[in-house]
Amino acid sequence: MSAELIDGRLIANYYREQLKETISELKSHDVTPGLAVILVGDNHASHTYVRMKRKACSKLGIHSELYQFEESLTQEELVDKIEELNGMDHIHGILVQLPLPHHINPITIIETISPSKDVDGFHPVSIGKMVTNQDTFYSCTPLGIIKMLEYEKIDISGKHVVILGRSNIVGKPAGQLFLNRDATVTYCHSKTVNLTDYTKKADILVSAVGKAKFIGAGDIKKGAVVIDVGMNRDEEGRLCGDVDFESAREAAGKITPVPGGVGPMTITMLLYNTVKSARWQLEDRQKR
Repeated sequence: MSAELIDGRLIANYYREQLKETISELKSHDVTPGLAVILVGDNHASHTYVRMKRKACSKLGIHSELYQFEESLTQEELVDKIEELNGMDHIHGILVQLPLPHHINPITIIETISPSKDVDGFHPVSIGKMVTNQDTFYSCTPLGIIKMLEYEKIDISGKHVVILGRSNIVGKPAGQLFLNRDATVTYCHSKTVNLTDYTKKADILVSAVGKAKFIGAGDIKKGAVVIDVGMNRDEEGRLCGDVDFESAREAAGKITPVPGGVGPMTITMLLYNTVKSARWQLEDRQKR
């Protein structure tokens, strides 16, 4: 029996409709959520992602501003721009599109963003609050995964979750969010020996390794939930995930496709965090 499809586009639309209501309420208090997007250089993929993010903002009524710079921009100039945006009340979120040119240290840039506007969830303050299970801005892709499972009414508590990948953007924060919801979490990576021994024990398998069709039916526990974070190209140049979808769906119970799975949720959670920041600003204003 083929696995049930987890439709990321449908779920993203559900959460965006909820955001519209919150945005409308914020605007009734003269607060329009605002996102500043910084793009440095001429990376084609980055331009595409930024265009998608700004389009999504426009559809929901979120104000967005694009600050686009040549690759020759210095680190000091970028830091100055971010500090300027930190002080702007109408900007609630600051997103610096990665990757940055090699002469700019991404850690320095991330740490320059005010934690109160860290809608990517990358700042050490956000990470620290996540690890200690406090409310904060969570990294968008991991949060999107959790929201997908909540929508699907998939219980996380007590489940064995196996994360393939240990990046600071997806793997590590995803595991922590699952742990915060009482899952038992195993991290696997390129140095893991006998990887299949771990993946076949997963009730929920999250793959973020960046290898096309790396996971097949033989790597999956019967009936498991499979979340494919990969964005790759197969031998024919077609977009695909880390999971060999046609093979894996014969073993999995539920599975996300690529495209149309985690991707739409990542952008939705960026909007979610921006609106959350605006709401926090309004609450702080009302307390004064």
